[in-house]
Amino acid sequence: MTFLCKEPRRPGALSEGTAHTQVASLTTQLLAAFMLCAALTLIGVPAFGHHGDAGRYEETITRVSGTVVALQVINPHSRIIFDVEDEGGEVVRWQAEIQSANRLAQMGWNQATLKPGDQITLFGRLVRSGAPYINLSERALLIRTDTCEELYRSTTPPDYPAPTCEP
Repeated sequence: MTFLCKEPRRPGALSEGTAHTQVASLTTQLLAAFMLCAALTLIGVPAFGHHGDAGRYEETITRVSGTVVALQVINPHSRIIFDVEDEGGEVVRWQAEIQSANRLAQMGWNQATLKPGDQITLFGRLVRSGAPYINLSERALLIRTDTCEELYRSTTPPDYPAPTCEP
């Protein structure tokens, strides 16, 4: 009579089925961890997409009045191009940085909101370099000079008294 015996199992050794199950479980766990990391990265990207001004602008609020040349409704920041007459009577071309095209559209803005020739008064922060550039992202206000109509107010509200309009 012949007996077929299996080789005795070593203590702690896994059977073939158990080893396969553990490898599959480990693969599933690694895949799940990778998917979680990828999802968190994709969710976090928009949060880091916007940058601070890194000290590029003065902290004081400055008032600038001028005549609109163009409105550029673009991303990531739209721009208002306008002319300002300096103390010497020379016309200086300025730029104002404002919200993105998407945000302006949500506020009801379009290409006709500001037209060439419109008189505007802006309250915002000047660029430290001294260039004719004003930022309207914080504590800012934009009004139509002739009617005193408020066209824009930044999400960080102004911390100064509202301007009065002369008749």
